[in-house]
Amino acid sequence: MRVRIEDDENVEVQMAPLIDCVFLLISFFLVATTLKKLEKELPLDLPQAAAAVSKQVEDKMTVISIDRDGNLYLGSEPVGQGYLGRTLRELAGQDPQHRIRIDADRDAPMWAAVQVLDVCNFENLRNVGIRTKQKEG
Repeated sequence: MRVRIEDDENVEVQMAPLIDCVFLLISFFLVATTLKKLEKELPLDLPQAAAAVSKQVEDKMTVISIDRDGNLYLGSEPVGQGYLGRTLRELAGQDPQHRIRIDADRDAPMWAAVQVLDVCNFENLRNVGIRTKQKEG
C-alpha cells in the first residue's frame, strides 16, 4: 500500500518526547552516582605508634570503629554487638580472608576492642588490623 505524502506537509520532530527522554537520562545518572555511600570518618583520636603506615581503605575492607565511650560503628553507622556479630558471620561465610580494620579511639575502653577482636576470632576472621597514627617527631 502506497502512502502519498503531500509536498506541502511539513514534517516536524516532536520535542516533548525528546525532552522527556533527556530528563529520564539525567535522573538516572544522578541517582546512579549517588548510590555509593561515601564513608564518613569518625572524629577519633587514634593512638600513636612508631611503625604506623598510612594506607587507604580498600573496597573489600570492613572498618569497625570504637569511640571513647565504647560505642561500635560499622563504617560510619552505629551498630550493636549482635548486629556486628551477624555481619561478621556473613563476611566470614563469603570470604574467610576478608580484611577487618579496627579504628579505636585512644581513650576507648579496652574491653570494647577485646570484644571486637573476640567476635572476629569466633567467626574465624584472622585478617584483622588496628589503625594507629604515626608518632610525631
